[in-house]
Amino acid sequence: MVFVDLDAFAAVHRPQWDRLDALSRKRRLTGAEADELLHLYQGVSSHLSLLRSVAAETPLSTSLSSTLARARTRFTGARTNVLTDVARFVVISLPAAFYRIRWLTVVVGVLFTLTALLFGVWAARTPGVLAALGGSADLKRIVEHDFVNYYSENPAASFAGSVWTNNAWIAAQCVAFGITGIFVPYQLFMNAQNVGITGGVMFAYHRGDVFFSYILPHGMMELTAVFVASAAGLRIFWAWVNPGRHRRLDAVAREGRSLITVAIGLVFVLFVSGLVEGFVTPSPLPVWAKLGIGATVLAAYWTYTLVLGRRAYLAGERGDMSDDDAGASVLTA
Repeated sequence: MVFVDLDAFAAVHRPQWDRLDALSRKRRLTGAEADELLHLYQGVSSHLSLLRSVAAETPLSTSLSSTLARARTRFTGARTNVLTDVARFVVISLPAAFYRIRWLTVVVGVLFTLTALLFGVWAARTPGVLAALGGSADLKRIVEHDFVNYYSENPAASFAGSVWTNNAWIAAQCVAFGITGIFVPYQLFMNAQNVGITGGVMFAYHRGDVFFSYILPHGMMELTAVFVASAAGLRIFWAWVNPGRHRRLDAVAREGRSLITVAIGLVFVLFVSGLVEGFVTPSPLPVWAKLGIGATVLAAYWTYTLVLGRRAYLAGERGDMSDDDAGASVLTA
């Protein structure tokens, strides 16, 4: 057993502790002071370890622990300003993540559109399908009233908020559950089926122009956001299937960190889409104006992705966390 006279120990080493405390509180350190800080930190850490081996917790050990923690922040560095982190996310990380999956987003969009088109043609040209969906009176009510009223039966702000949260939740699920390889194709198929059959019913009753005038203003961006989220989820799934030269868990972790950025970014993209759906789609604006607003929002997204995203991607950004935040994937000494 080790016996230590705490008062004598403190008297001998107090100058070192006080010096460490003073250096840790200085706003700026010279090179020599920085070296001294590190040297004192190592020595005082040994002192604290010895004190705790004698007495688990004392006012003296608590004070030293606080001093060491403060000193540690000086040579490990403090977190960057939150505004700097936000700016980096918006200008670099997010567009790089969008850019990485641009082609897969397009492929998903094309497959979705073709599936919806096939269901639409099938529903519009097959009497048995219309009959299975409901009676003639019910379908006329949907076509002539319910479809349009859906966008205006609630206050615009409330409707926009509801649409936003629902779509953001769907997008987050596509990214998070994409690794299953089943969730994303299922969601895409079901949504394409719903959109296609709804359009088919509208066209069967000669209301195709109404269908597109109410779907496209917000749908151009809203559906693109779904395609982006789906592409991100599928990319994570592919990292699990084909990790390449990386370990499987490392590959999935890297893609997951990079592409969860997409889910966060789509919250803001879908907020804009929700505003269009709540305030523009049901508005009395001319159809050309509503379509123009929707097309402008979509063009802004792709400009953001292809211009800022390409620049960030060529600079080596992939939307992942920094090395300090992500941690090492291989144990090192």
